[in-house]
Amino acid sequence: MDLASTETWRWIWLGLGVVFSIAEIMVAGTFFLLPFGVGAFAAAIVAFATANLTATWAVFIGTSVVAFATLVPLGRRLDRSAESRERVGANRWEGRVGVVLAEIPGGPGSTGLVRVDREEWRAESAGDGPVPAGSRVRVLRVDGTRLVVEPVPES
Repeated sequence: MDLASTETWRWIWLGLGVVFSIAEIMVAGTFFLLPFGVGAFAAAIVAFATANLTATWAVFIGTSVVAFATLVPLGRRLDRSAESRERVGANRWEGRVGVVLAEIPGGPGSTGLVRVDREEWRAESAGDGPVPAGSRVRVLRVDGTRLVVEPVPES
């Protein structure tokens, strides 16, 4: 394998483009490896067009920089929009307000019954004191199959 040959570098650039693109899929993040893949594919195209080694490196570096400048802000914007979406799964209950149906005794591990929206859950109090039936509570977190709640001050 002659590293001074453009024939060899054609395949090196093509292989690097594939490796960087697959690595981007495997690694969680915001488009960190994809710009290198784009640069490597661009360098491979230039190498197959029989350009010299210096030109392929210049295309790789230039294209990677431009791809970084384009893709990283796009990734950050997409990441922020994902955070603003409604929560899913068990986390969707956090912050919601419900009504205590059966008193929640004070103390760790003691549970009562709470209705949040139209669902009834076993719930425990985040505080030390009991929470009487009919009280409004806010869900702090989901702990297994139980909600951890705190009383909502009456206004």
